[in-house]
Amino acid sequence: MADDTKIGGGQAMKRCCGFHWRGKATILIPLLLLPLLIFAYLNNNPAYKCMYLVIIMAFYWITEVIPLYVTAMLPVVFLPLFGILPSETVCRFYFSDTVVMFLGGLLIALAIEYSRLNQRIALVAILIVGCSPRRLHFGLVMVTCFISLWISNSATTAMMCPIVKAVLLEMETQNVFAIYKTQEEEPMEEGSVPHPSTIAMSFYLGIAYASSIGGCGTLIGTGTNLTFKGLYDSRFPNSVETLDFPIFMAYCMPFVVIALILLTYFSLQITHMGLFRPKSKVGAEIKKGAEGKEVVKNVIKESKAALGPMTCHEIQVAVVFILMVILLFTRKPGFVKGWADFLNAQKIMSGPPVFFAVILLFALPTQYTFFKYCCGKAPFPGQTLDACLSWVYCLKNTPFGLCFLLGGGFALAEGSQVSGMAKLLGDSLSFASKMHSVLVVGMCIIIALICTAFTSNVAMCNILIPIFSEMALAIKVHPLSLTFPASLACSLAFHLPVSTPPNAIIAGFSGLKTKYMAIAGILPTFWAFCCLLFTGTIWTKIIYPGTKEFPEWAK
Repeated sequence: MADDTKIGGGQAMKRCCGFHWRGKATILIPLLLLPLLIFAYLNNNPAYKCMYLVIIMAFYWITEVIPLYVTAMLPVVFLPLFGILPSETVCRFYFSDTVVMFLGGLLIALAIEYSRLNQRIALVAILIVGCSPRRLHFGLVMVTCFISLWISNSATTAMMCPIVKAVLLEMETQNVFAIYKTQEEEPMEEGSVPHPSTIAMSFYLGIAYASSIGGCGTLIGTGTNLTFKGLYDSRFPNSVETLDFPIFMAYCMPFVVIALILLTYFSLQITHMGLFRPKSKVGAEIKKGAEGKEVVKNVIKESKAALGPMTCHEIQVAVVFILMVILLFTRKPGFVKGWADFLNAQKIMSGPPVFFAVILLFALPTQYTFFKYCCGKAPFPGQTLDACLSWVYCLKNTPFGLCFLLGGGFALAEGSQVSGMAKLLGDSLSFASKMHSVLVVGMCIIIALICTAFTSNVAMCNILIPIFSEMALAIKVHPLSLTFPASLACSLAFHLPVSTPPNAIIAGFSGLKTKYMAIAGILPTFWAFCCLLFTGTIWTKIIYPGTKEFPEWAK
């Protein structure tokens, strides 16, 4: 029944703003920034026209007044309208080689999920590592990190959450340790989701952090890596230092291993699992849990047994996946000639080998019993066989919007360069030329870590990397030394559910409160900064010796 009671003007305004603030902000943001556009037209300065668009997109991305992916389409309309880039050039960025590679990586990840190969890998690895609470935590973190190297962070986290929950529930059933806080520890309203205990938090936070960190390890691990590659390659096409798959992995994997195992894992062990505090309440529960490791082992074995023997479907997906990795590694290794060098009638990038694997998955059947039917042996099939990857499944589960997000960032970066806006901002940061190189790298990392905590990682990478690229040219340092560690920092958001998809997934799945996530992320963020600072100042010069000096091609 409708409420016809009249309310006051103030209350009406409050309700209107509360329910419709997004629509109002969508109109008000461009209007408030309109003086900048008028100034640009009066002075015929394309840099300020582009800046007007960039600021609007930044506010839209941060506030999400309209969907992120729709915001990413604004360059299609406004870059040609402002006379910065023609439509044909802008639209080309939305299906570049980097976007194709990213889309192919998503489809490969879906094939692994579709065959349930990811679950088998996870369960087998946990059984190998061990099932005491500390070993189990280590195993889950390592497995999550490994899977996240190859498939999206959000898919990895979504897959691991049910596995973690099943293990924790069995722990509570066997009275090993509590997985929910009591009413005295954390008062909650009737009917609300129970809050996870400190130990349970460590498991959920562990897989979220491992997904984010693991995604940094390979080019296809996360959209941020591919965004960085696309931005760097388009801005510095003559760069001698390449971002090919093997070199990228050689650069990032030491950081991933150190940040994950030595730092993030031990951070959660100390703060949430009573490491070095055996007499604490949590430490006592962990000790008790070590005695009940056989219970957990049996649960994992039952889950593995439920999968049955490895199917032809899983074997084929694994073989095609390994083939794709080999093709990516051997395309242009850098230290020797690759297969692309021998086939290079035209330049071959990373997209073709990834999509070759995707096409194979759509072509290969899940089983080969039809050979028996071809020989005339019954029973004969009444329907066609499924392929290793279903197009219907892909349509339902592929986040195509991420391709728009990447393409929009590339188009925006090109517009920033052509219009002179990126150079304008880079020159404004030329004061950093008087600072020590370590401080400059550290400043870029801190800016990226802070900014990415409040908005999409890919969106923030699209905004920051062009600025840092021009800043590097302004202060005469190699662009990779500033942009590479900053791009990795864009993936390392540990504090808020909105910071990154893995955080949002565990918060929704486990009922984890934002305040606990914010506190838990302090130590991992500190370690991430230390690792990135080492990576940016020392490891960069080892993997890319040319970064020791300002390169000739940049002059």
